[in-house]
Amino acid sequence: MDGFETGRAGGAPFRRRPRRLSQLFARLAADAKDRVTIASILDALGDRSFAALLVLFAAFNLLPLPPPSSAILGLPLLVVAAQLTYGSKRAWLPKFMGEKSISAEQFRSIMDRVIPRLVKLEEFVRPRYWPFWRRRGDRIVGIMSLVLAIIVTLPIPLGNWLPAFSVALLGLALSERDGILFAIGSGVAIASIGVVTVVFGAATAAVQATLIWIL
Repeated sequence: MDGFETGRAGGAPFRRRPRRLSQLFARLAADAKDRVTIASILDALGDRSFAALLVLFAAFNLLPLPPPSSAILGLPLLVVAAQLTYGSKRAWLPKFMGEKSISAEQFRSIMDRVIPRLVKLEEFVRPRYWPFWRRRGDRIVGIMSLVLAIIVTLPIPLGNWLPAFSVALLGLALSERDGILFAIGSGVAIASIGVVTVVFGAATAAVQATLIWIL
C-alpha cells in the first residue's frame, strides 16, 4: 500500500509507520506537472486525506496573501472539517473547488515554504497519549477545526493566522495520533478564539463610536 513499508522481523511480517505528511507533500511537489488541481491533491493523498488536507489548507491560510484570500482558501478547509465532523470516511470536495488549480511552479514554491517548517514540527511529533477511541478523535478534531475554519473565512484583520495555525496543529496531531500535540493545538485554538473575540469586539465598539460621533 502506498505510504507503507513492509518487511520481516525475526521471520514475522511487520509494517512500518506510514509516510509523514512532509514526505507526502514533497512527493506531490516533485510529481507536479503543468497545473495542480485540488482534486489531484485529494486523489494523491488517498486515505490520509482528512488530516493532510487540514494541514495543507491551513498552511495556505498561513501565507501572507491579500485579505480576500482567506475567504476563498478558507472554504475548502471549512468543507473538509465539516465532513470530518459528520464522520465521512473519505474527503470529498464540490467540483468547482476540485477544479481550482495553480501552476506546478507556484505549488512547488508554496511547498518549499511549508515543508521545511513541517519537517521541524514533525521532529517532536509521534504517536503518544492519544485520548480517543477509534474514530471519536476524528470527529472531535473535525468539530474544533470547523469552528476555526469559520473564523478563518471571516473578514477580520489578522484574524485568520492563529486559527489556521491551530487547525494545522490539530490536523498533524490527528495524522500522527499525538495526544500532546492535540493538547497544544487545543490550547492555541482557545487562545485564537479569545484573540479574535477581542479584536471583533474592539472593532465593533470602534464602529459604534464612529457612528455615534457622526450622527
